[in-house]
Amino acid sequence: MENKINTYNKISDYKDIKIEEFDVNKRYTKPHKHNKYLEIVYFVEGNGFHHLDFKSYTIKPSTVFFVKKDEVHHWEINTKPKGYVIIIKDTFLEKTLDKFINTQLLKLQHKSKINLSAKDFSINAFFEALVWEKNQPYVNQEVIEGGLKALLSKLVEYAAVENVESTDLVINFKEMLSHTLKNNVNFYAESLHTTPQNLNTVCRKECNKSASDVISDHIIKEVKRLLLYTNKTISNIAYQLNFKDTSHFTKYFKRHTGKTPTEFKMENKMV
Repeated sequence: MENKINTYNKISDYKDIKIEEFDVNKRYTKPHKHNKYLEIVYFVEGNGFHHLDFKSYTIKPSTVFFVKKDEVHHWEINTKPKGYVIIIKDTFLEKTLDKFINTQLLKLQHKSKINLSAKDFSINAFFEALVWEKNQPYVNQEVIEGGLKALLSKLVEYAAVENVESTDLVINFKEMLSHTLKNNVNFYAESLHTTPQNLNTVCRKECNKSASDVISDHIIKEVKRLLLYTNKTISNIAYQLNFKDTSHFTKYFKRHTGKTPTEFKMENKMV
C-alpha cells in the first residue's frame, strides 16, 4: 500500500473534455483519485464491481457511474466491457457557452450510479454521436455542448432529481473543500469574502446542515480514504489534516463515526 492515494490523469493538459469508448484493458485497476476532473462512465456490456470510496456497486448493462474528483475508486470487471467515458474538467464548465450544463451536473452531484432502461436507445445514440463528433478533424464545440446537454437531461430525468437551486457561495464552498480541508469555518468564510454567520445561514438553508457540519462531512470522508487506501499512520493523518495532536484527532473521528480510527481501519481492512 502506498503512502498516498494515487492520482491518475486520463486527459491531456491542453484538453478540457474527453469523450471515448471505455478502454477494455481497464478491467482491473488499483484504487485512485482523478486529477481535478469528473468522470462519467456508461456500460452497455460488462459485469463486475465498481468500488467507490467505501461502497461497492454492481456493474451491469445500461448503468451510468459518476466519479467526482475527490473520490477514490477502482474497477473490478469480470467480463469484457463495452461502454463510453466522458471526462470533464472544471475549465470546460468555466468556458462553456451553455451554463445549463453546469446546472444539470449540479443536480447530479450526489449521484454515484444511475440504472437506465435497456430499451432506451437514445442514451447509446447520444454517447455514439459525441464520440463521433469528438473524433472529427475539426470539432464543433456547439455540437459537443448540445449533445452533452441532451445526454445530461436524460440522466437527470432518470435520476428523478428535484430542481436544485444552489447559490454560488455554496458551490464555491464545496469546491474549496474538494481540494483544501481545514476544520475552520472562519478560514472558508474569509476566502469566500463573506462572514461565518452568512456562510452558516446559507448552508443551513441549502444543505440543511451548519457550515461546520459540511466541513466535518468532507474531513471524515478524506480520513476514511487515507485510513483505507494508504499506509499512513494515524499521527501522520492527524498532522496532514491540521489537527493539533493525535488525541484530538481520534476524539473528533469517534464523535462523528462512533469508532476510533483504529477500529474503523480494522473493521474495513482492504483485502
